Amino acid sequence: MYGDFGSELRRRRTKRGVSITKFAGMVHCSKGHISRVERGLAAASLAFAQACDDVLAADGELVTLAEAEKLSRTRCRDMKVVVGLPASPSNFVGRSDELVRIADFLAADSATPVCVISGLSGAGKTALALRGAWNASEDFPDGCFFFDFEDDSPGSSRDVLDSLLRLLGVPADQMPSRSDALANLWRNRIRGKRLLLVLDNVRSAADVTPLLSAESGCKLIVTSRKRLSGLDDAIHLSVDILSGVEADALFRAVGGERAAGANGQAVRSVVEYCDRLPLAVRIIAARFRHGPMRTVAELEEMLSCEAYRLELLDDGDRSVAAALSVSCNGLTKEERRLLALLVLHPGAGIDLHSVAALADVDLPRARMLMDALAQVHLVTYESSRRLRTHGLVRQFARNMLLPHVPDEEQHAAIRRLLDHGLRLAVTADKLLTPQRYRPPVILDDFPERPAPFTDRAAALRWLESEWRNLVALCRTAAAHRMHSLCWQLAFALREFFFLKKLWGPWIETHVTAVEAARSAGARAWQAISLGNLGVAHADRGDLTMAVGYFRKSLDLYQQLDDEHGVVNAISNIAWVELYLGEYGNSLHGLRAALKCYRRLGNRRNAAIALRGIALLEAELELCPAAVEHAREAGEEFRALGLDLDVVMSVNCAAWAQFRSGDHQAAGASYQEALALADICGSRYEKARALTGLGNIHQAAGDMDTADELWARADALYGGFAPVMLGEARVRLAS
Repeated sequence: MYGDFGSELRRRRTKRGVSITKFAGMVHCSKGHISRVERGLAAASLAFAQACDDVLAADGELVTLAEAEKLSRTRCRDMKVVVGLPASPSNFVGRSDELVRIADFLAADSATPVCVISGLSGAGKTALALRGAWNASEDFPDGCFFFDFEDDSPGSSRDVLDSLLRLLGVPADQMPSRSDALANLWRNRIRGKRLLLVLDNVRSAADVTPLLSAESGCKLIVTSRKRLSGLDDAIHLSVDILSGVEADALFRAVGGERAAGANGQAVRSVVEYCDRLPLAVRIIAARFRHGPMRTVAELEEMLSCEAYRLELLDDGDRSVAAALSVSCNGLTKEERRLLALLVLHPGAGIDLHSVAALADVDLPRARMLMDALAQVHLVTYESSRRLRTHGLVRQFARNMLLPHVPDEEQHAAIRRLLDHGLRLAVTADKLLTPQRYRPPVILDDFPERPAPFTDRAAALRWLESEWRNLVALCRTAAAHRMHSLCWQLAFALREFFFLKKLWGPWIETHVTAVEAARSAGARAWQAISLGNLGVAHADRGDLTMAVGYFRKSLDLYQQLDDEHGVVNAISNIAWVELYLGEYGNSLHGLRAALKCYRRLGNRRNAAIALRGIALLEAELELCPAAVEHAREAGEEFRALGLDLDVVMSVNCAAWAQFRSGDHQAAGASYQEALALADICGSRYEKARALTGLGNIHQAAGDMDTADELWARADALYGGFAPVMLGEARVRLAS
């Protein structure tokens, strides 16, 4: 028992009116440990005593009490305490939450005997275990021991037991020959003792179980690359990469004076290239400190070359590649193949359906294989169906594993992945816009396989989570000369990009698609992609660029004698002329397009042309006709089940009503548009309706409400182009 320090600490804390919860935050320690110290159940380390002394302004009195208790404990022990822990790691940063959990585990009088710290190779598991052990070492007066299982053969727990019993004074001739008898003797000898074992680089639960006992004062901290789920009663801590701030701090601490004063942005780039993995950051920081006189910016440039990055993360004694190799040693051939194939997926995140396509296995098998990789932290689950792979793991797999997969197998895997992505993108697009006109050259005769979504809302969520990967797949298809998959992916994503106003990826995919179609000599797809590229530029207000693309598209459609393509191009040019103020040309083009679309039976495009005519009429102050045509278009869209087009038509009618001076009717229409925009998921149309409502309140002299509505619009979608939106022009003029 320990008393004087604990009772004095409690007296001073309560006198200051500081709760134990608040005090725990002030001294960066767990509530459980503070409670045990105050009750005399745990000793106070000198570092802990100093922190308490500083917070409570005890002028060194608490530190003096802690030193006296430490001296007293040393004198009173009847056997020499063995503290075999390696030195606490220098420049330790972060992991505050994990350290609190370790401290709580070590301080608790519970039946839980072991804490397992698992994580990716190089994540700093050993450093965390040692820091946590040293923080509590004085609470284990009968000894603290460290054993590294890295180089030992299976069954090494017998050797550990033999060593521990010798340290506890058991003569060699009294050591039993059987392993279970050795474990019995161990449990007998530690009765009533307080011991702490740190077992590093453990490979299986079988290495740990012989060392477990029912003694609440005997604790084990275990580190492993595996999760060791076989230790049912253990506390499990998973250690991931550092945060950006923590990685920056580690680089500066290890890198010396030049690193300490380096540019923050350059340091952040360096640690990001290191994937914020502690081992990688330590290696590169040490190389920077002791290597040639380079700047951090030069180091950043060296690391930016992906092909040589792993070589840079090797200082002769430590190596990221070597650490990851150990994690891969226990993988089966099938698991190693899958880890290699994951590199072919262009994004760090991947869903299980894509994994199954990539590996050419069914979904249950894909899940089992990914579970095996997750057990050794080579992949990480973000959700039950989505995983990610750390950048350095991907680079390791690309360098060390992928070369062992034959080229034809890699090509087939890429093709399966692209087919899978295109099939789901087309399926989602059809749910998003079921009445969209699709050229007969679309290749959508995909095999019947279940999709991870069955309705529009679910398809939209899937697209929101996967569009970046699909854009990357579009580039992948072009790079591997799978041209038809490239332009079809771009086409399938267009409506989603229009809904979300993602002009950057929209333009990127269609520029790639145009080049792919040109390389393949597919003039029809070149015309389609040029037209969609023009729509992207027009939608963001870049009207001159848009006209150029539309005219190139029109020329190709005329050469192909494609009537539907020709009328699309004419309609698109007419829309641009509307925004440019060329109302006569625009009206002529939109009326011609409307007539042709109706003759061809394309109801959606006909309604879009009619909405364009309504907008044009509103600009010409033919407002009653504009409202009528906007409502007529809206009814057609409702009949077709096209929610986004409906809300666009309602906003169009509201704008015409506002232009006519009927602000009451305009307000009602804008309110209707708000509700409809929520249904279809259009932030743009919702922000447009809020802007229109703000204009109405501004016109009535209610600037407070107008400003509030405009602020809500800006939060949803900032940066309307006035040339494209009448509501934005009115607001700008206010």
